[in-house]
Amino acid sequence: MAHYPQYTSEENQALDLWVKLARTFAVFSRCSQEHIRSCDLTPSQFAVVECLGHKGEMTLGELSGKMLMSCGNMTVVVDNLEKEGLVERIRSESDRRVIRVRLTAAGVELFARIFPDHAKLVAKLAGVLSSDEQQQLATLLKKLGLGLSAN
Repeated sequence: MAHYPQYTSEENQALDLWVKLARTFAVFSRCSQEHIRSCDLTPSQFAVVECLGHKGEMTLGELSGKMLMSCGNMTVVVDNLEKEGLVERIRSESDRRVIRVRLTAAGVELFARIFPDHAKLVAKLAGVLSSDEQQQLATLLKKLGLGLSAN
C-alpha cells in the first residue's frame, strides 16, 4: 500500500492551484501554438514579432527581458528572423555598442496579417470566462507573478 505524506490545508490549496495553473497553461499554450505554427513561425519568433509589432523597436536586452529569454537565445531568434527579412538590427550612432531591433516592412506586414487572428483565438479561448472574470484573473496572476519575481 502506498504511503502518501500528509500536507497542511494551506499546502493542499497551493498544490491544487499549481495543478490547475499548469493544466490550464498547457491547454491554452497548445491551442495558441497550433495557430503560431500555422504562421510558419516558432513560438519565440512569434513572440518577438508580436512584441516589436506592439512596442516598436528595442534593444536585444529589452527584448530578452520582455520574453524572459536569455540574450544568447534571443540573438539566435533575431538572427533567424533577420535571415527571413522580418527584422533588422540598427546600431546606435551615439553608442556603437547598442543595437536595436525593429520590424522590416515585411515584418510589419506579417504582424498586421497574423496578429488579428491570434487575438481572436486568444479571446475565444478566454471567452469561457466573463469579461469581469478575465479582468479579475489577470489582476490575480499579475499579483502572483510580481510576488514571485520579488523572491
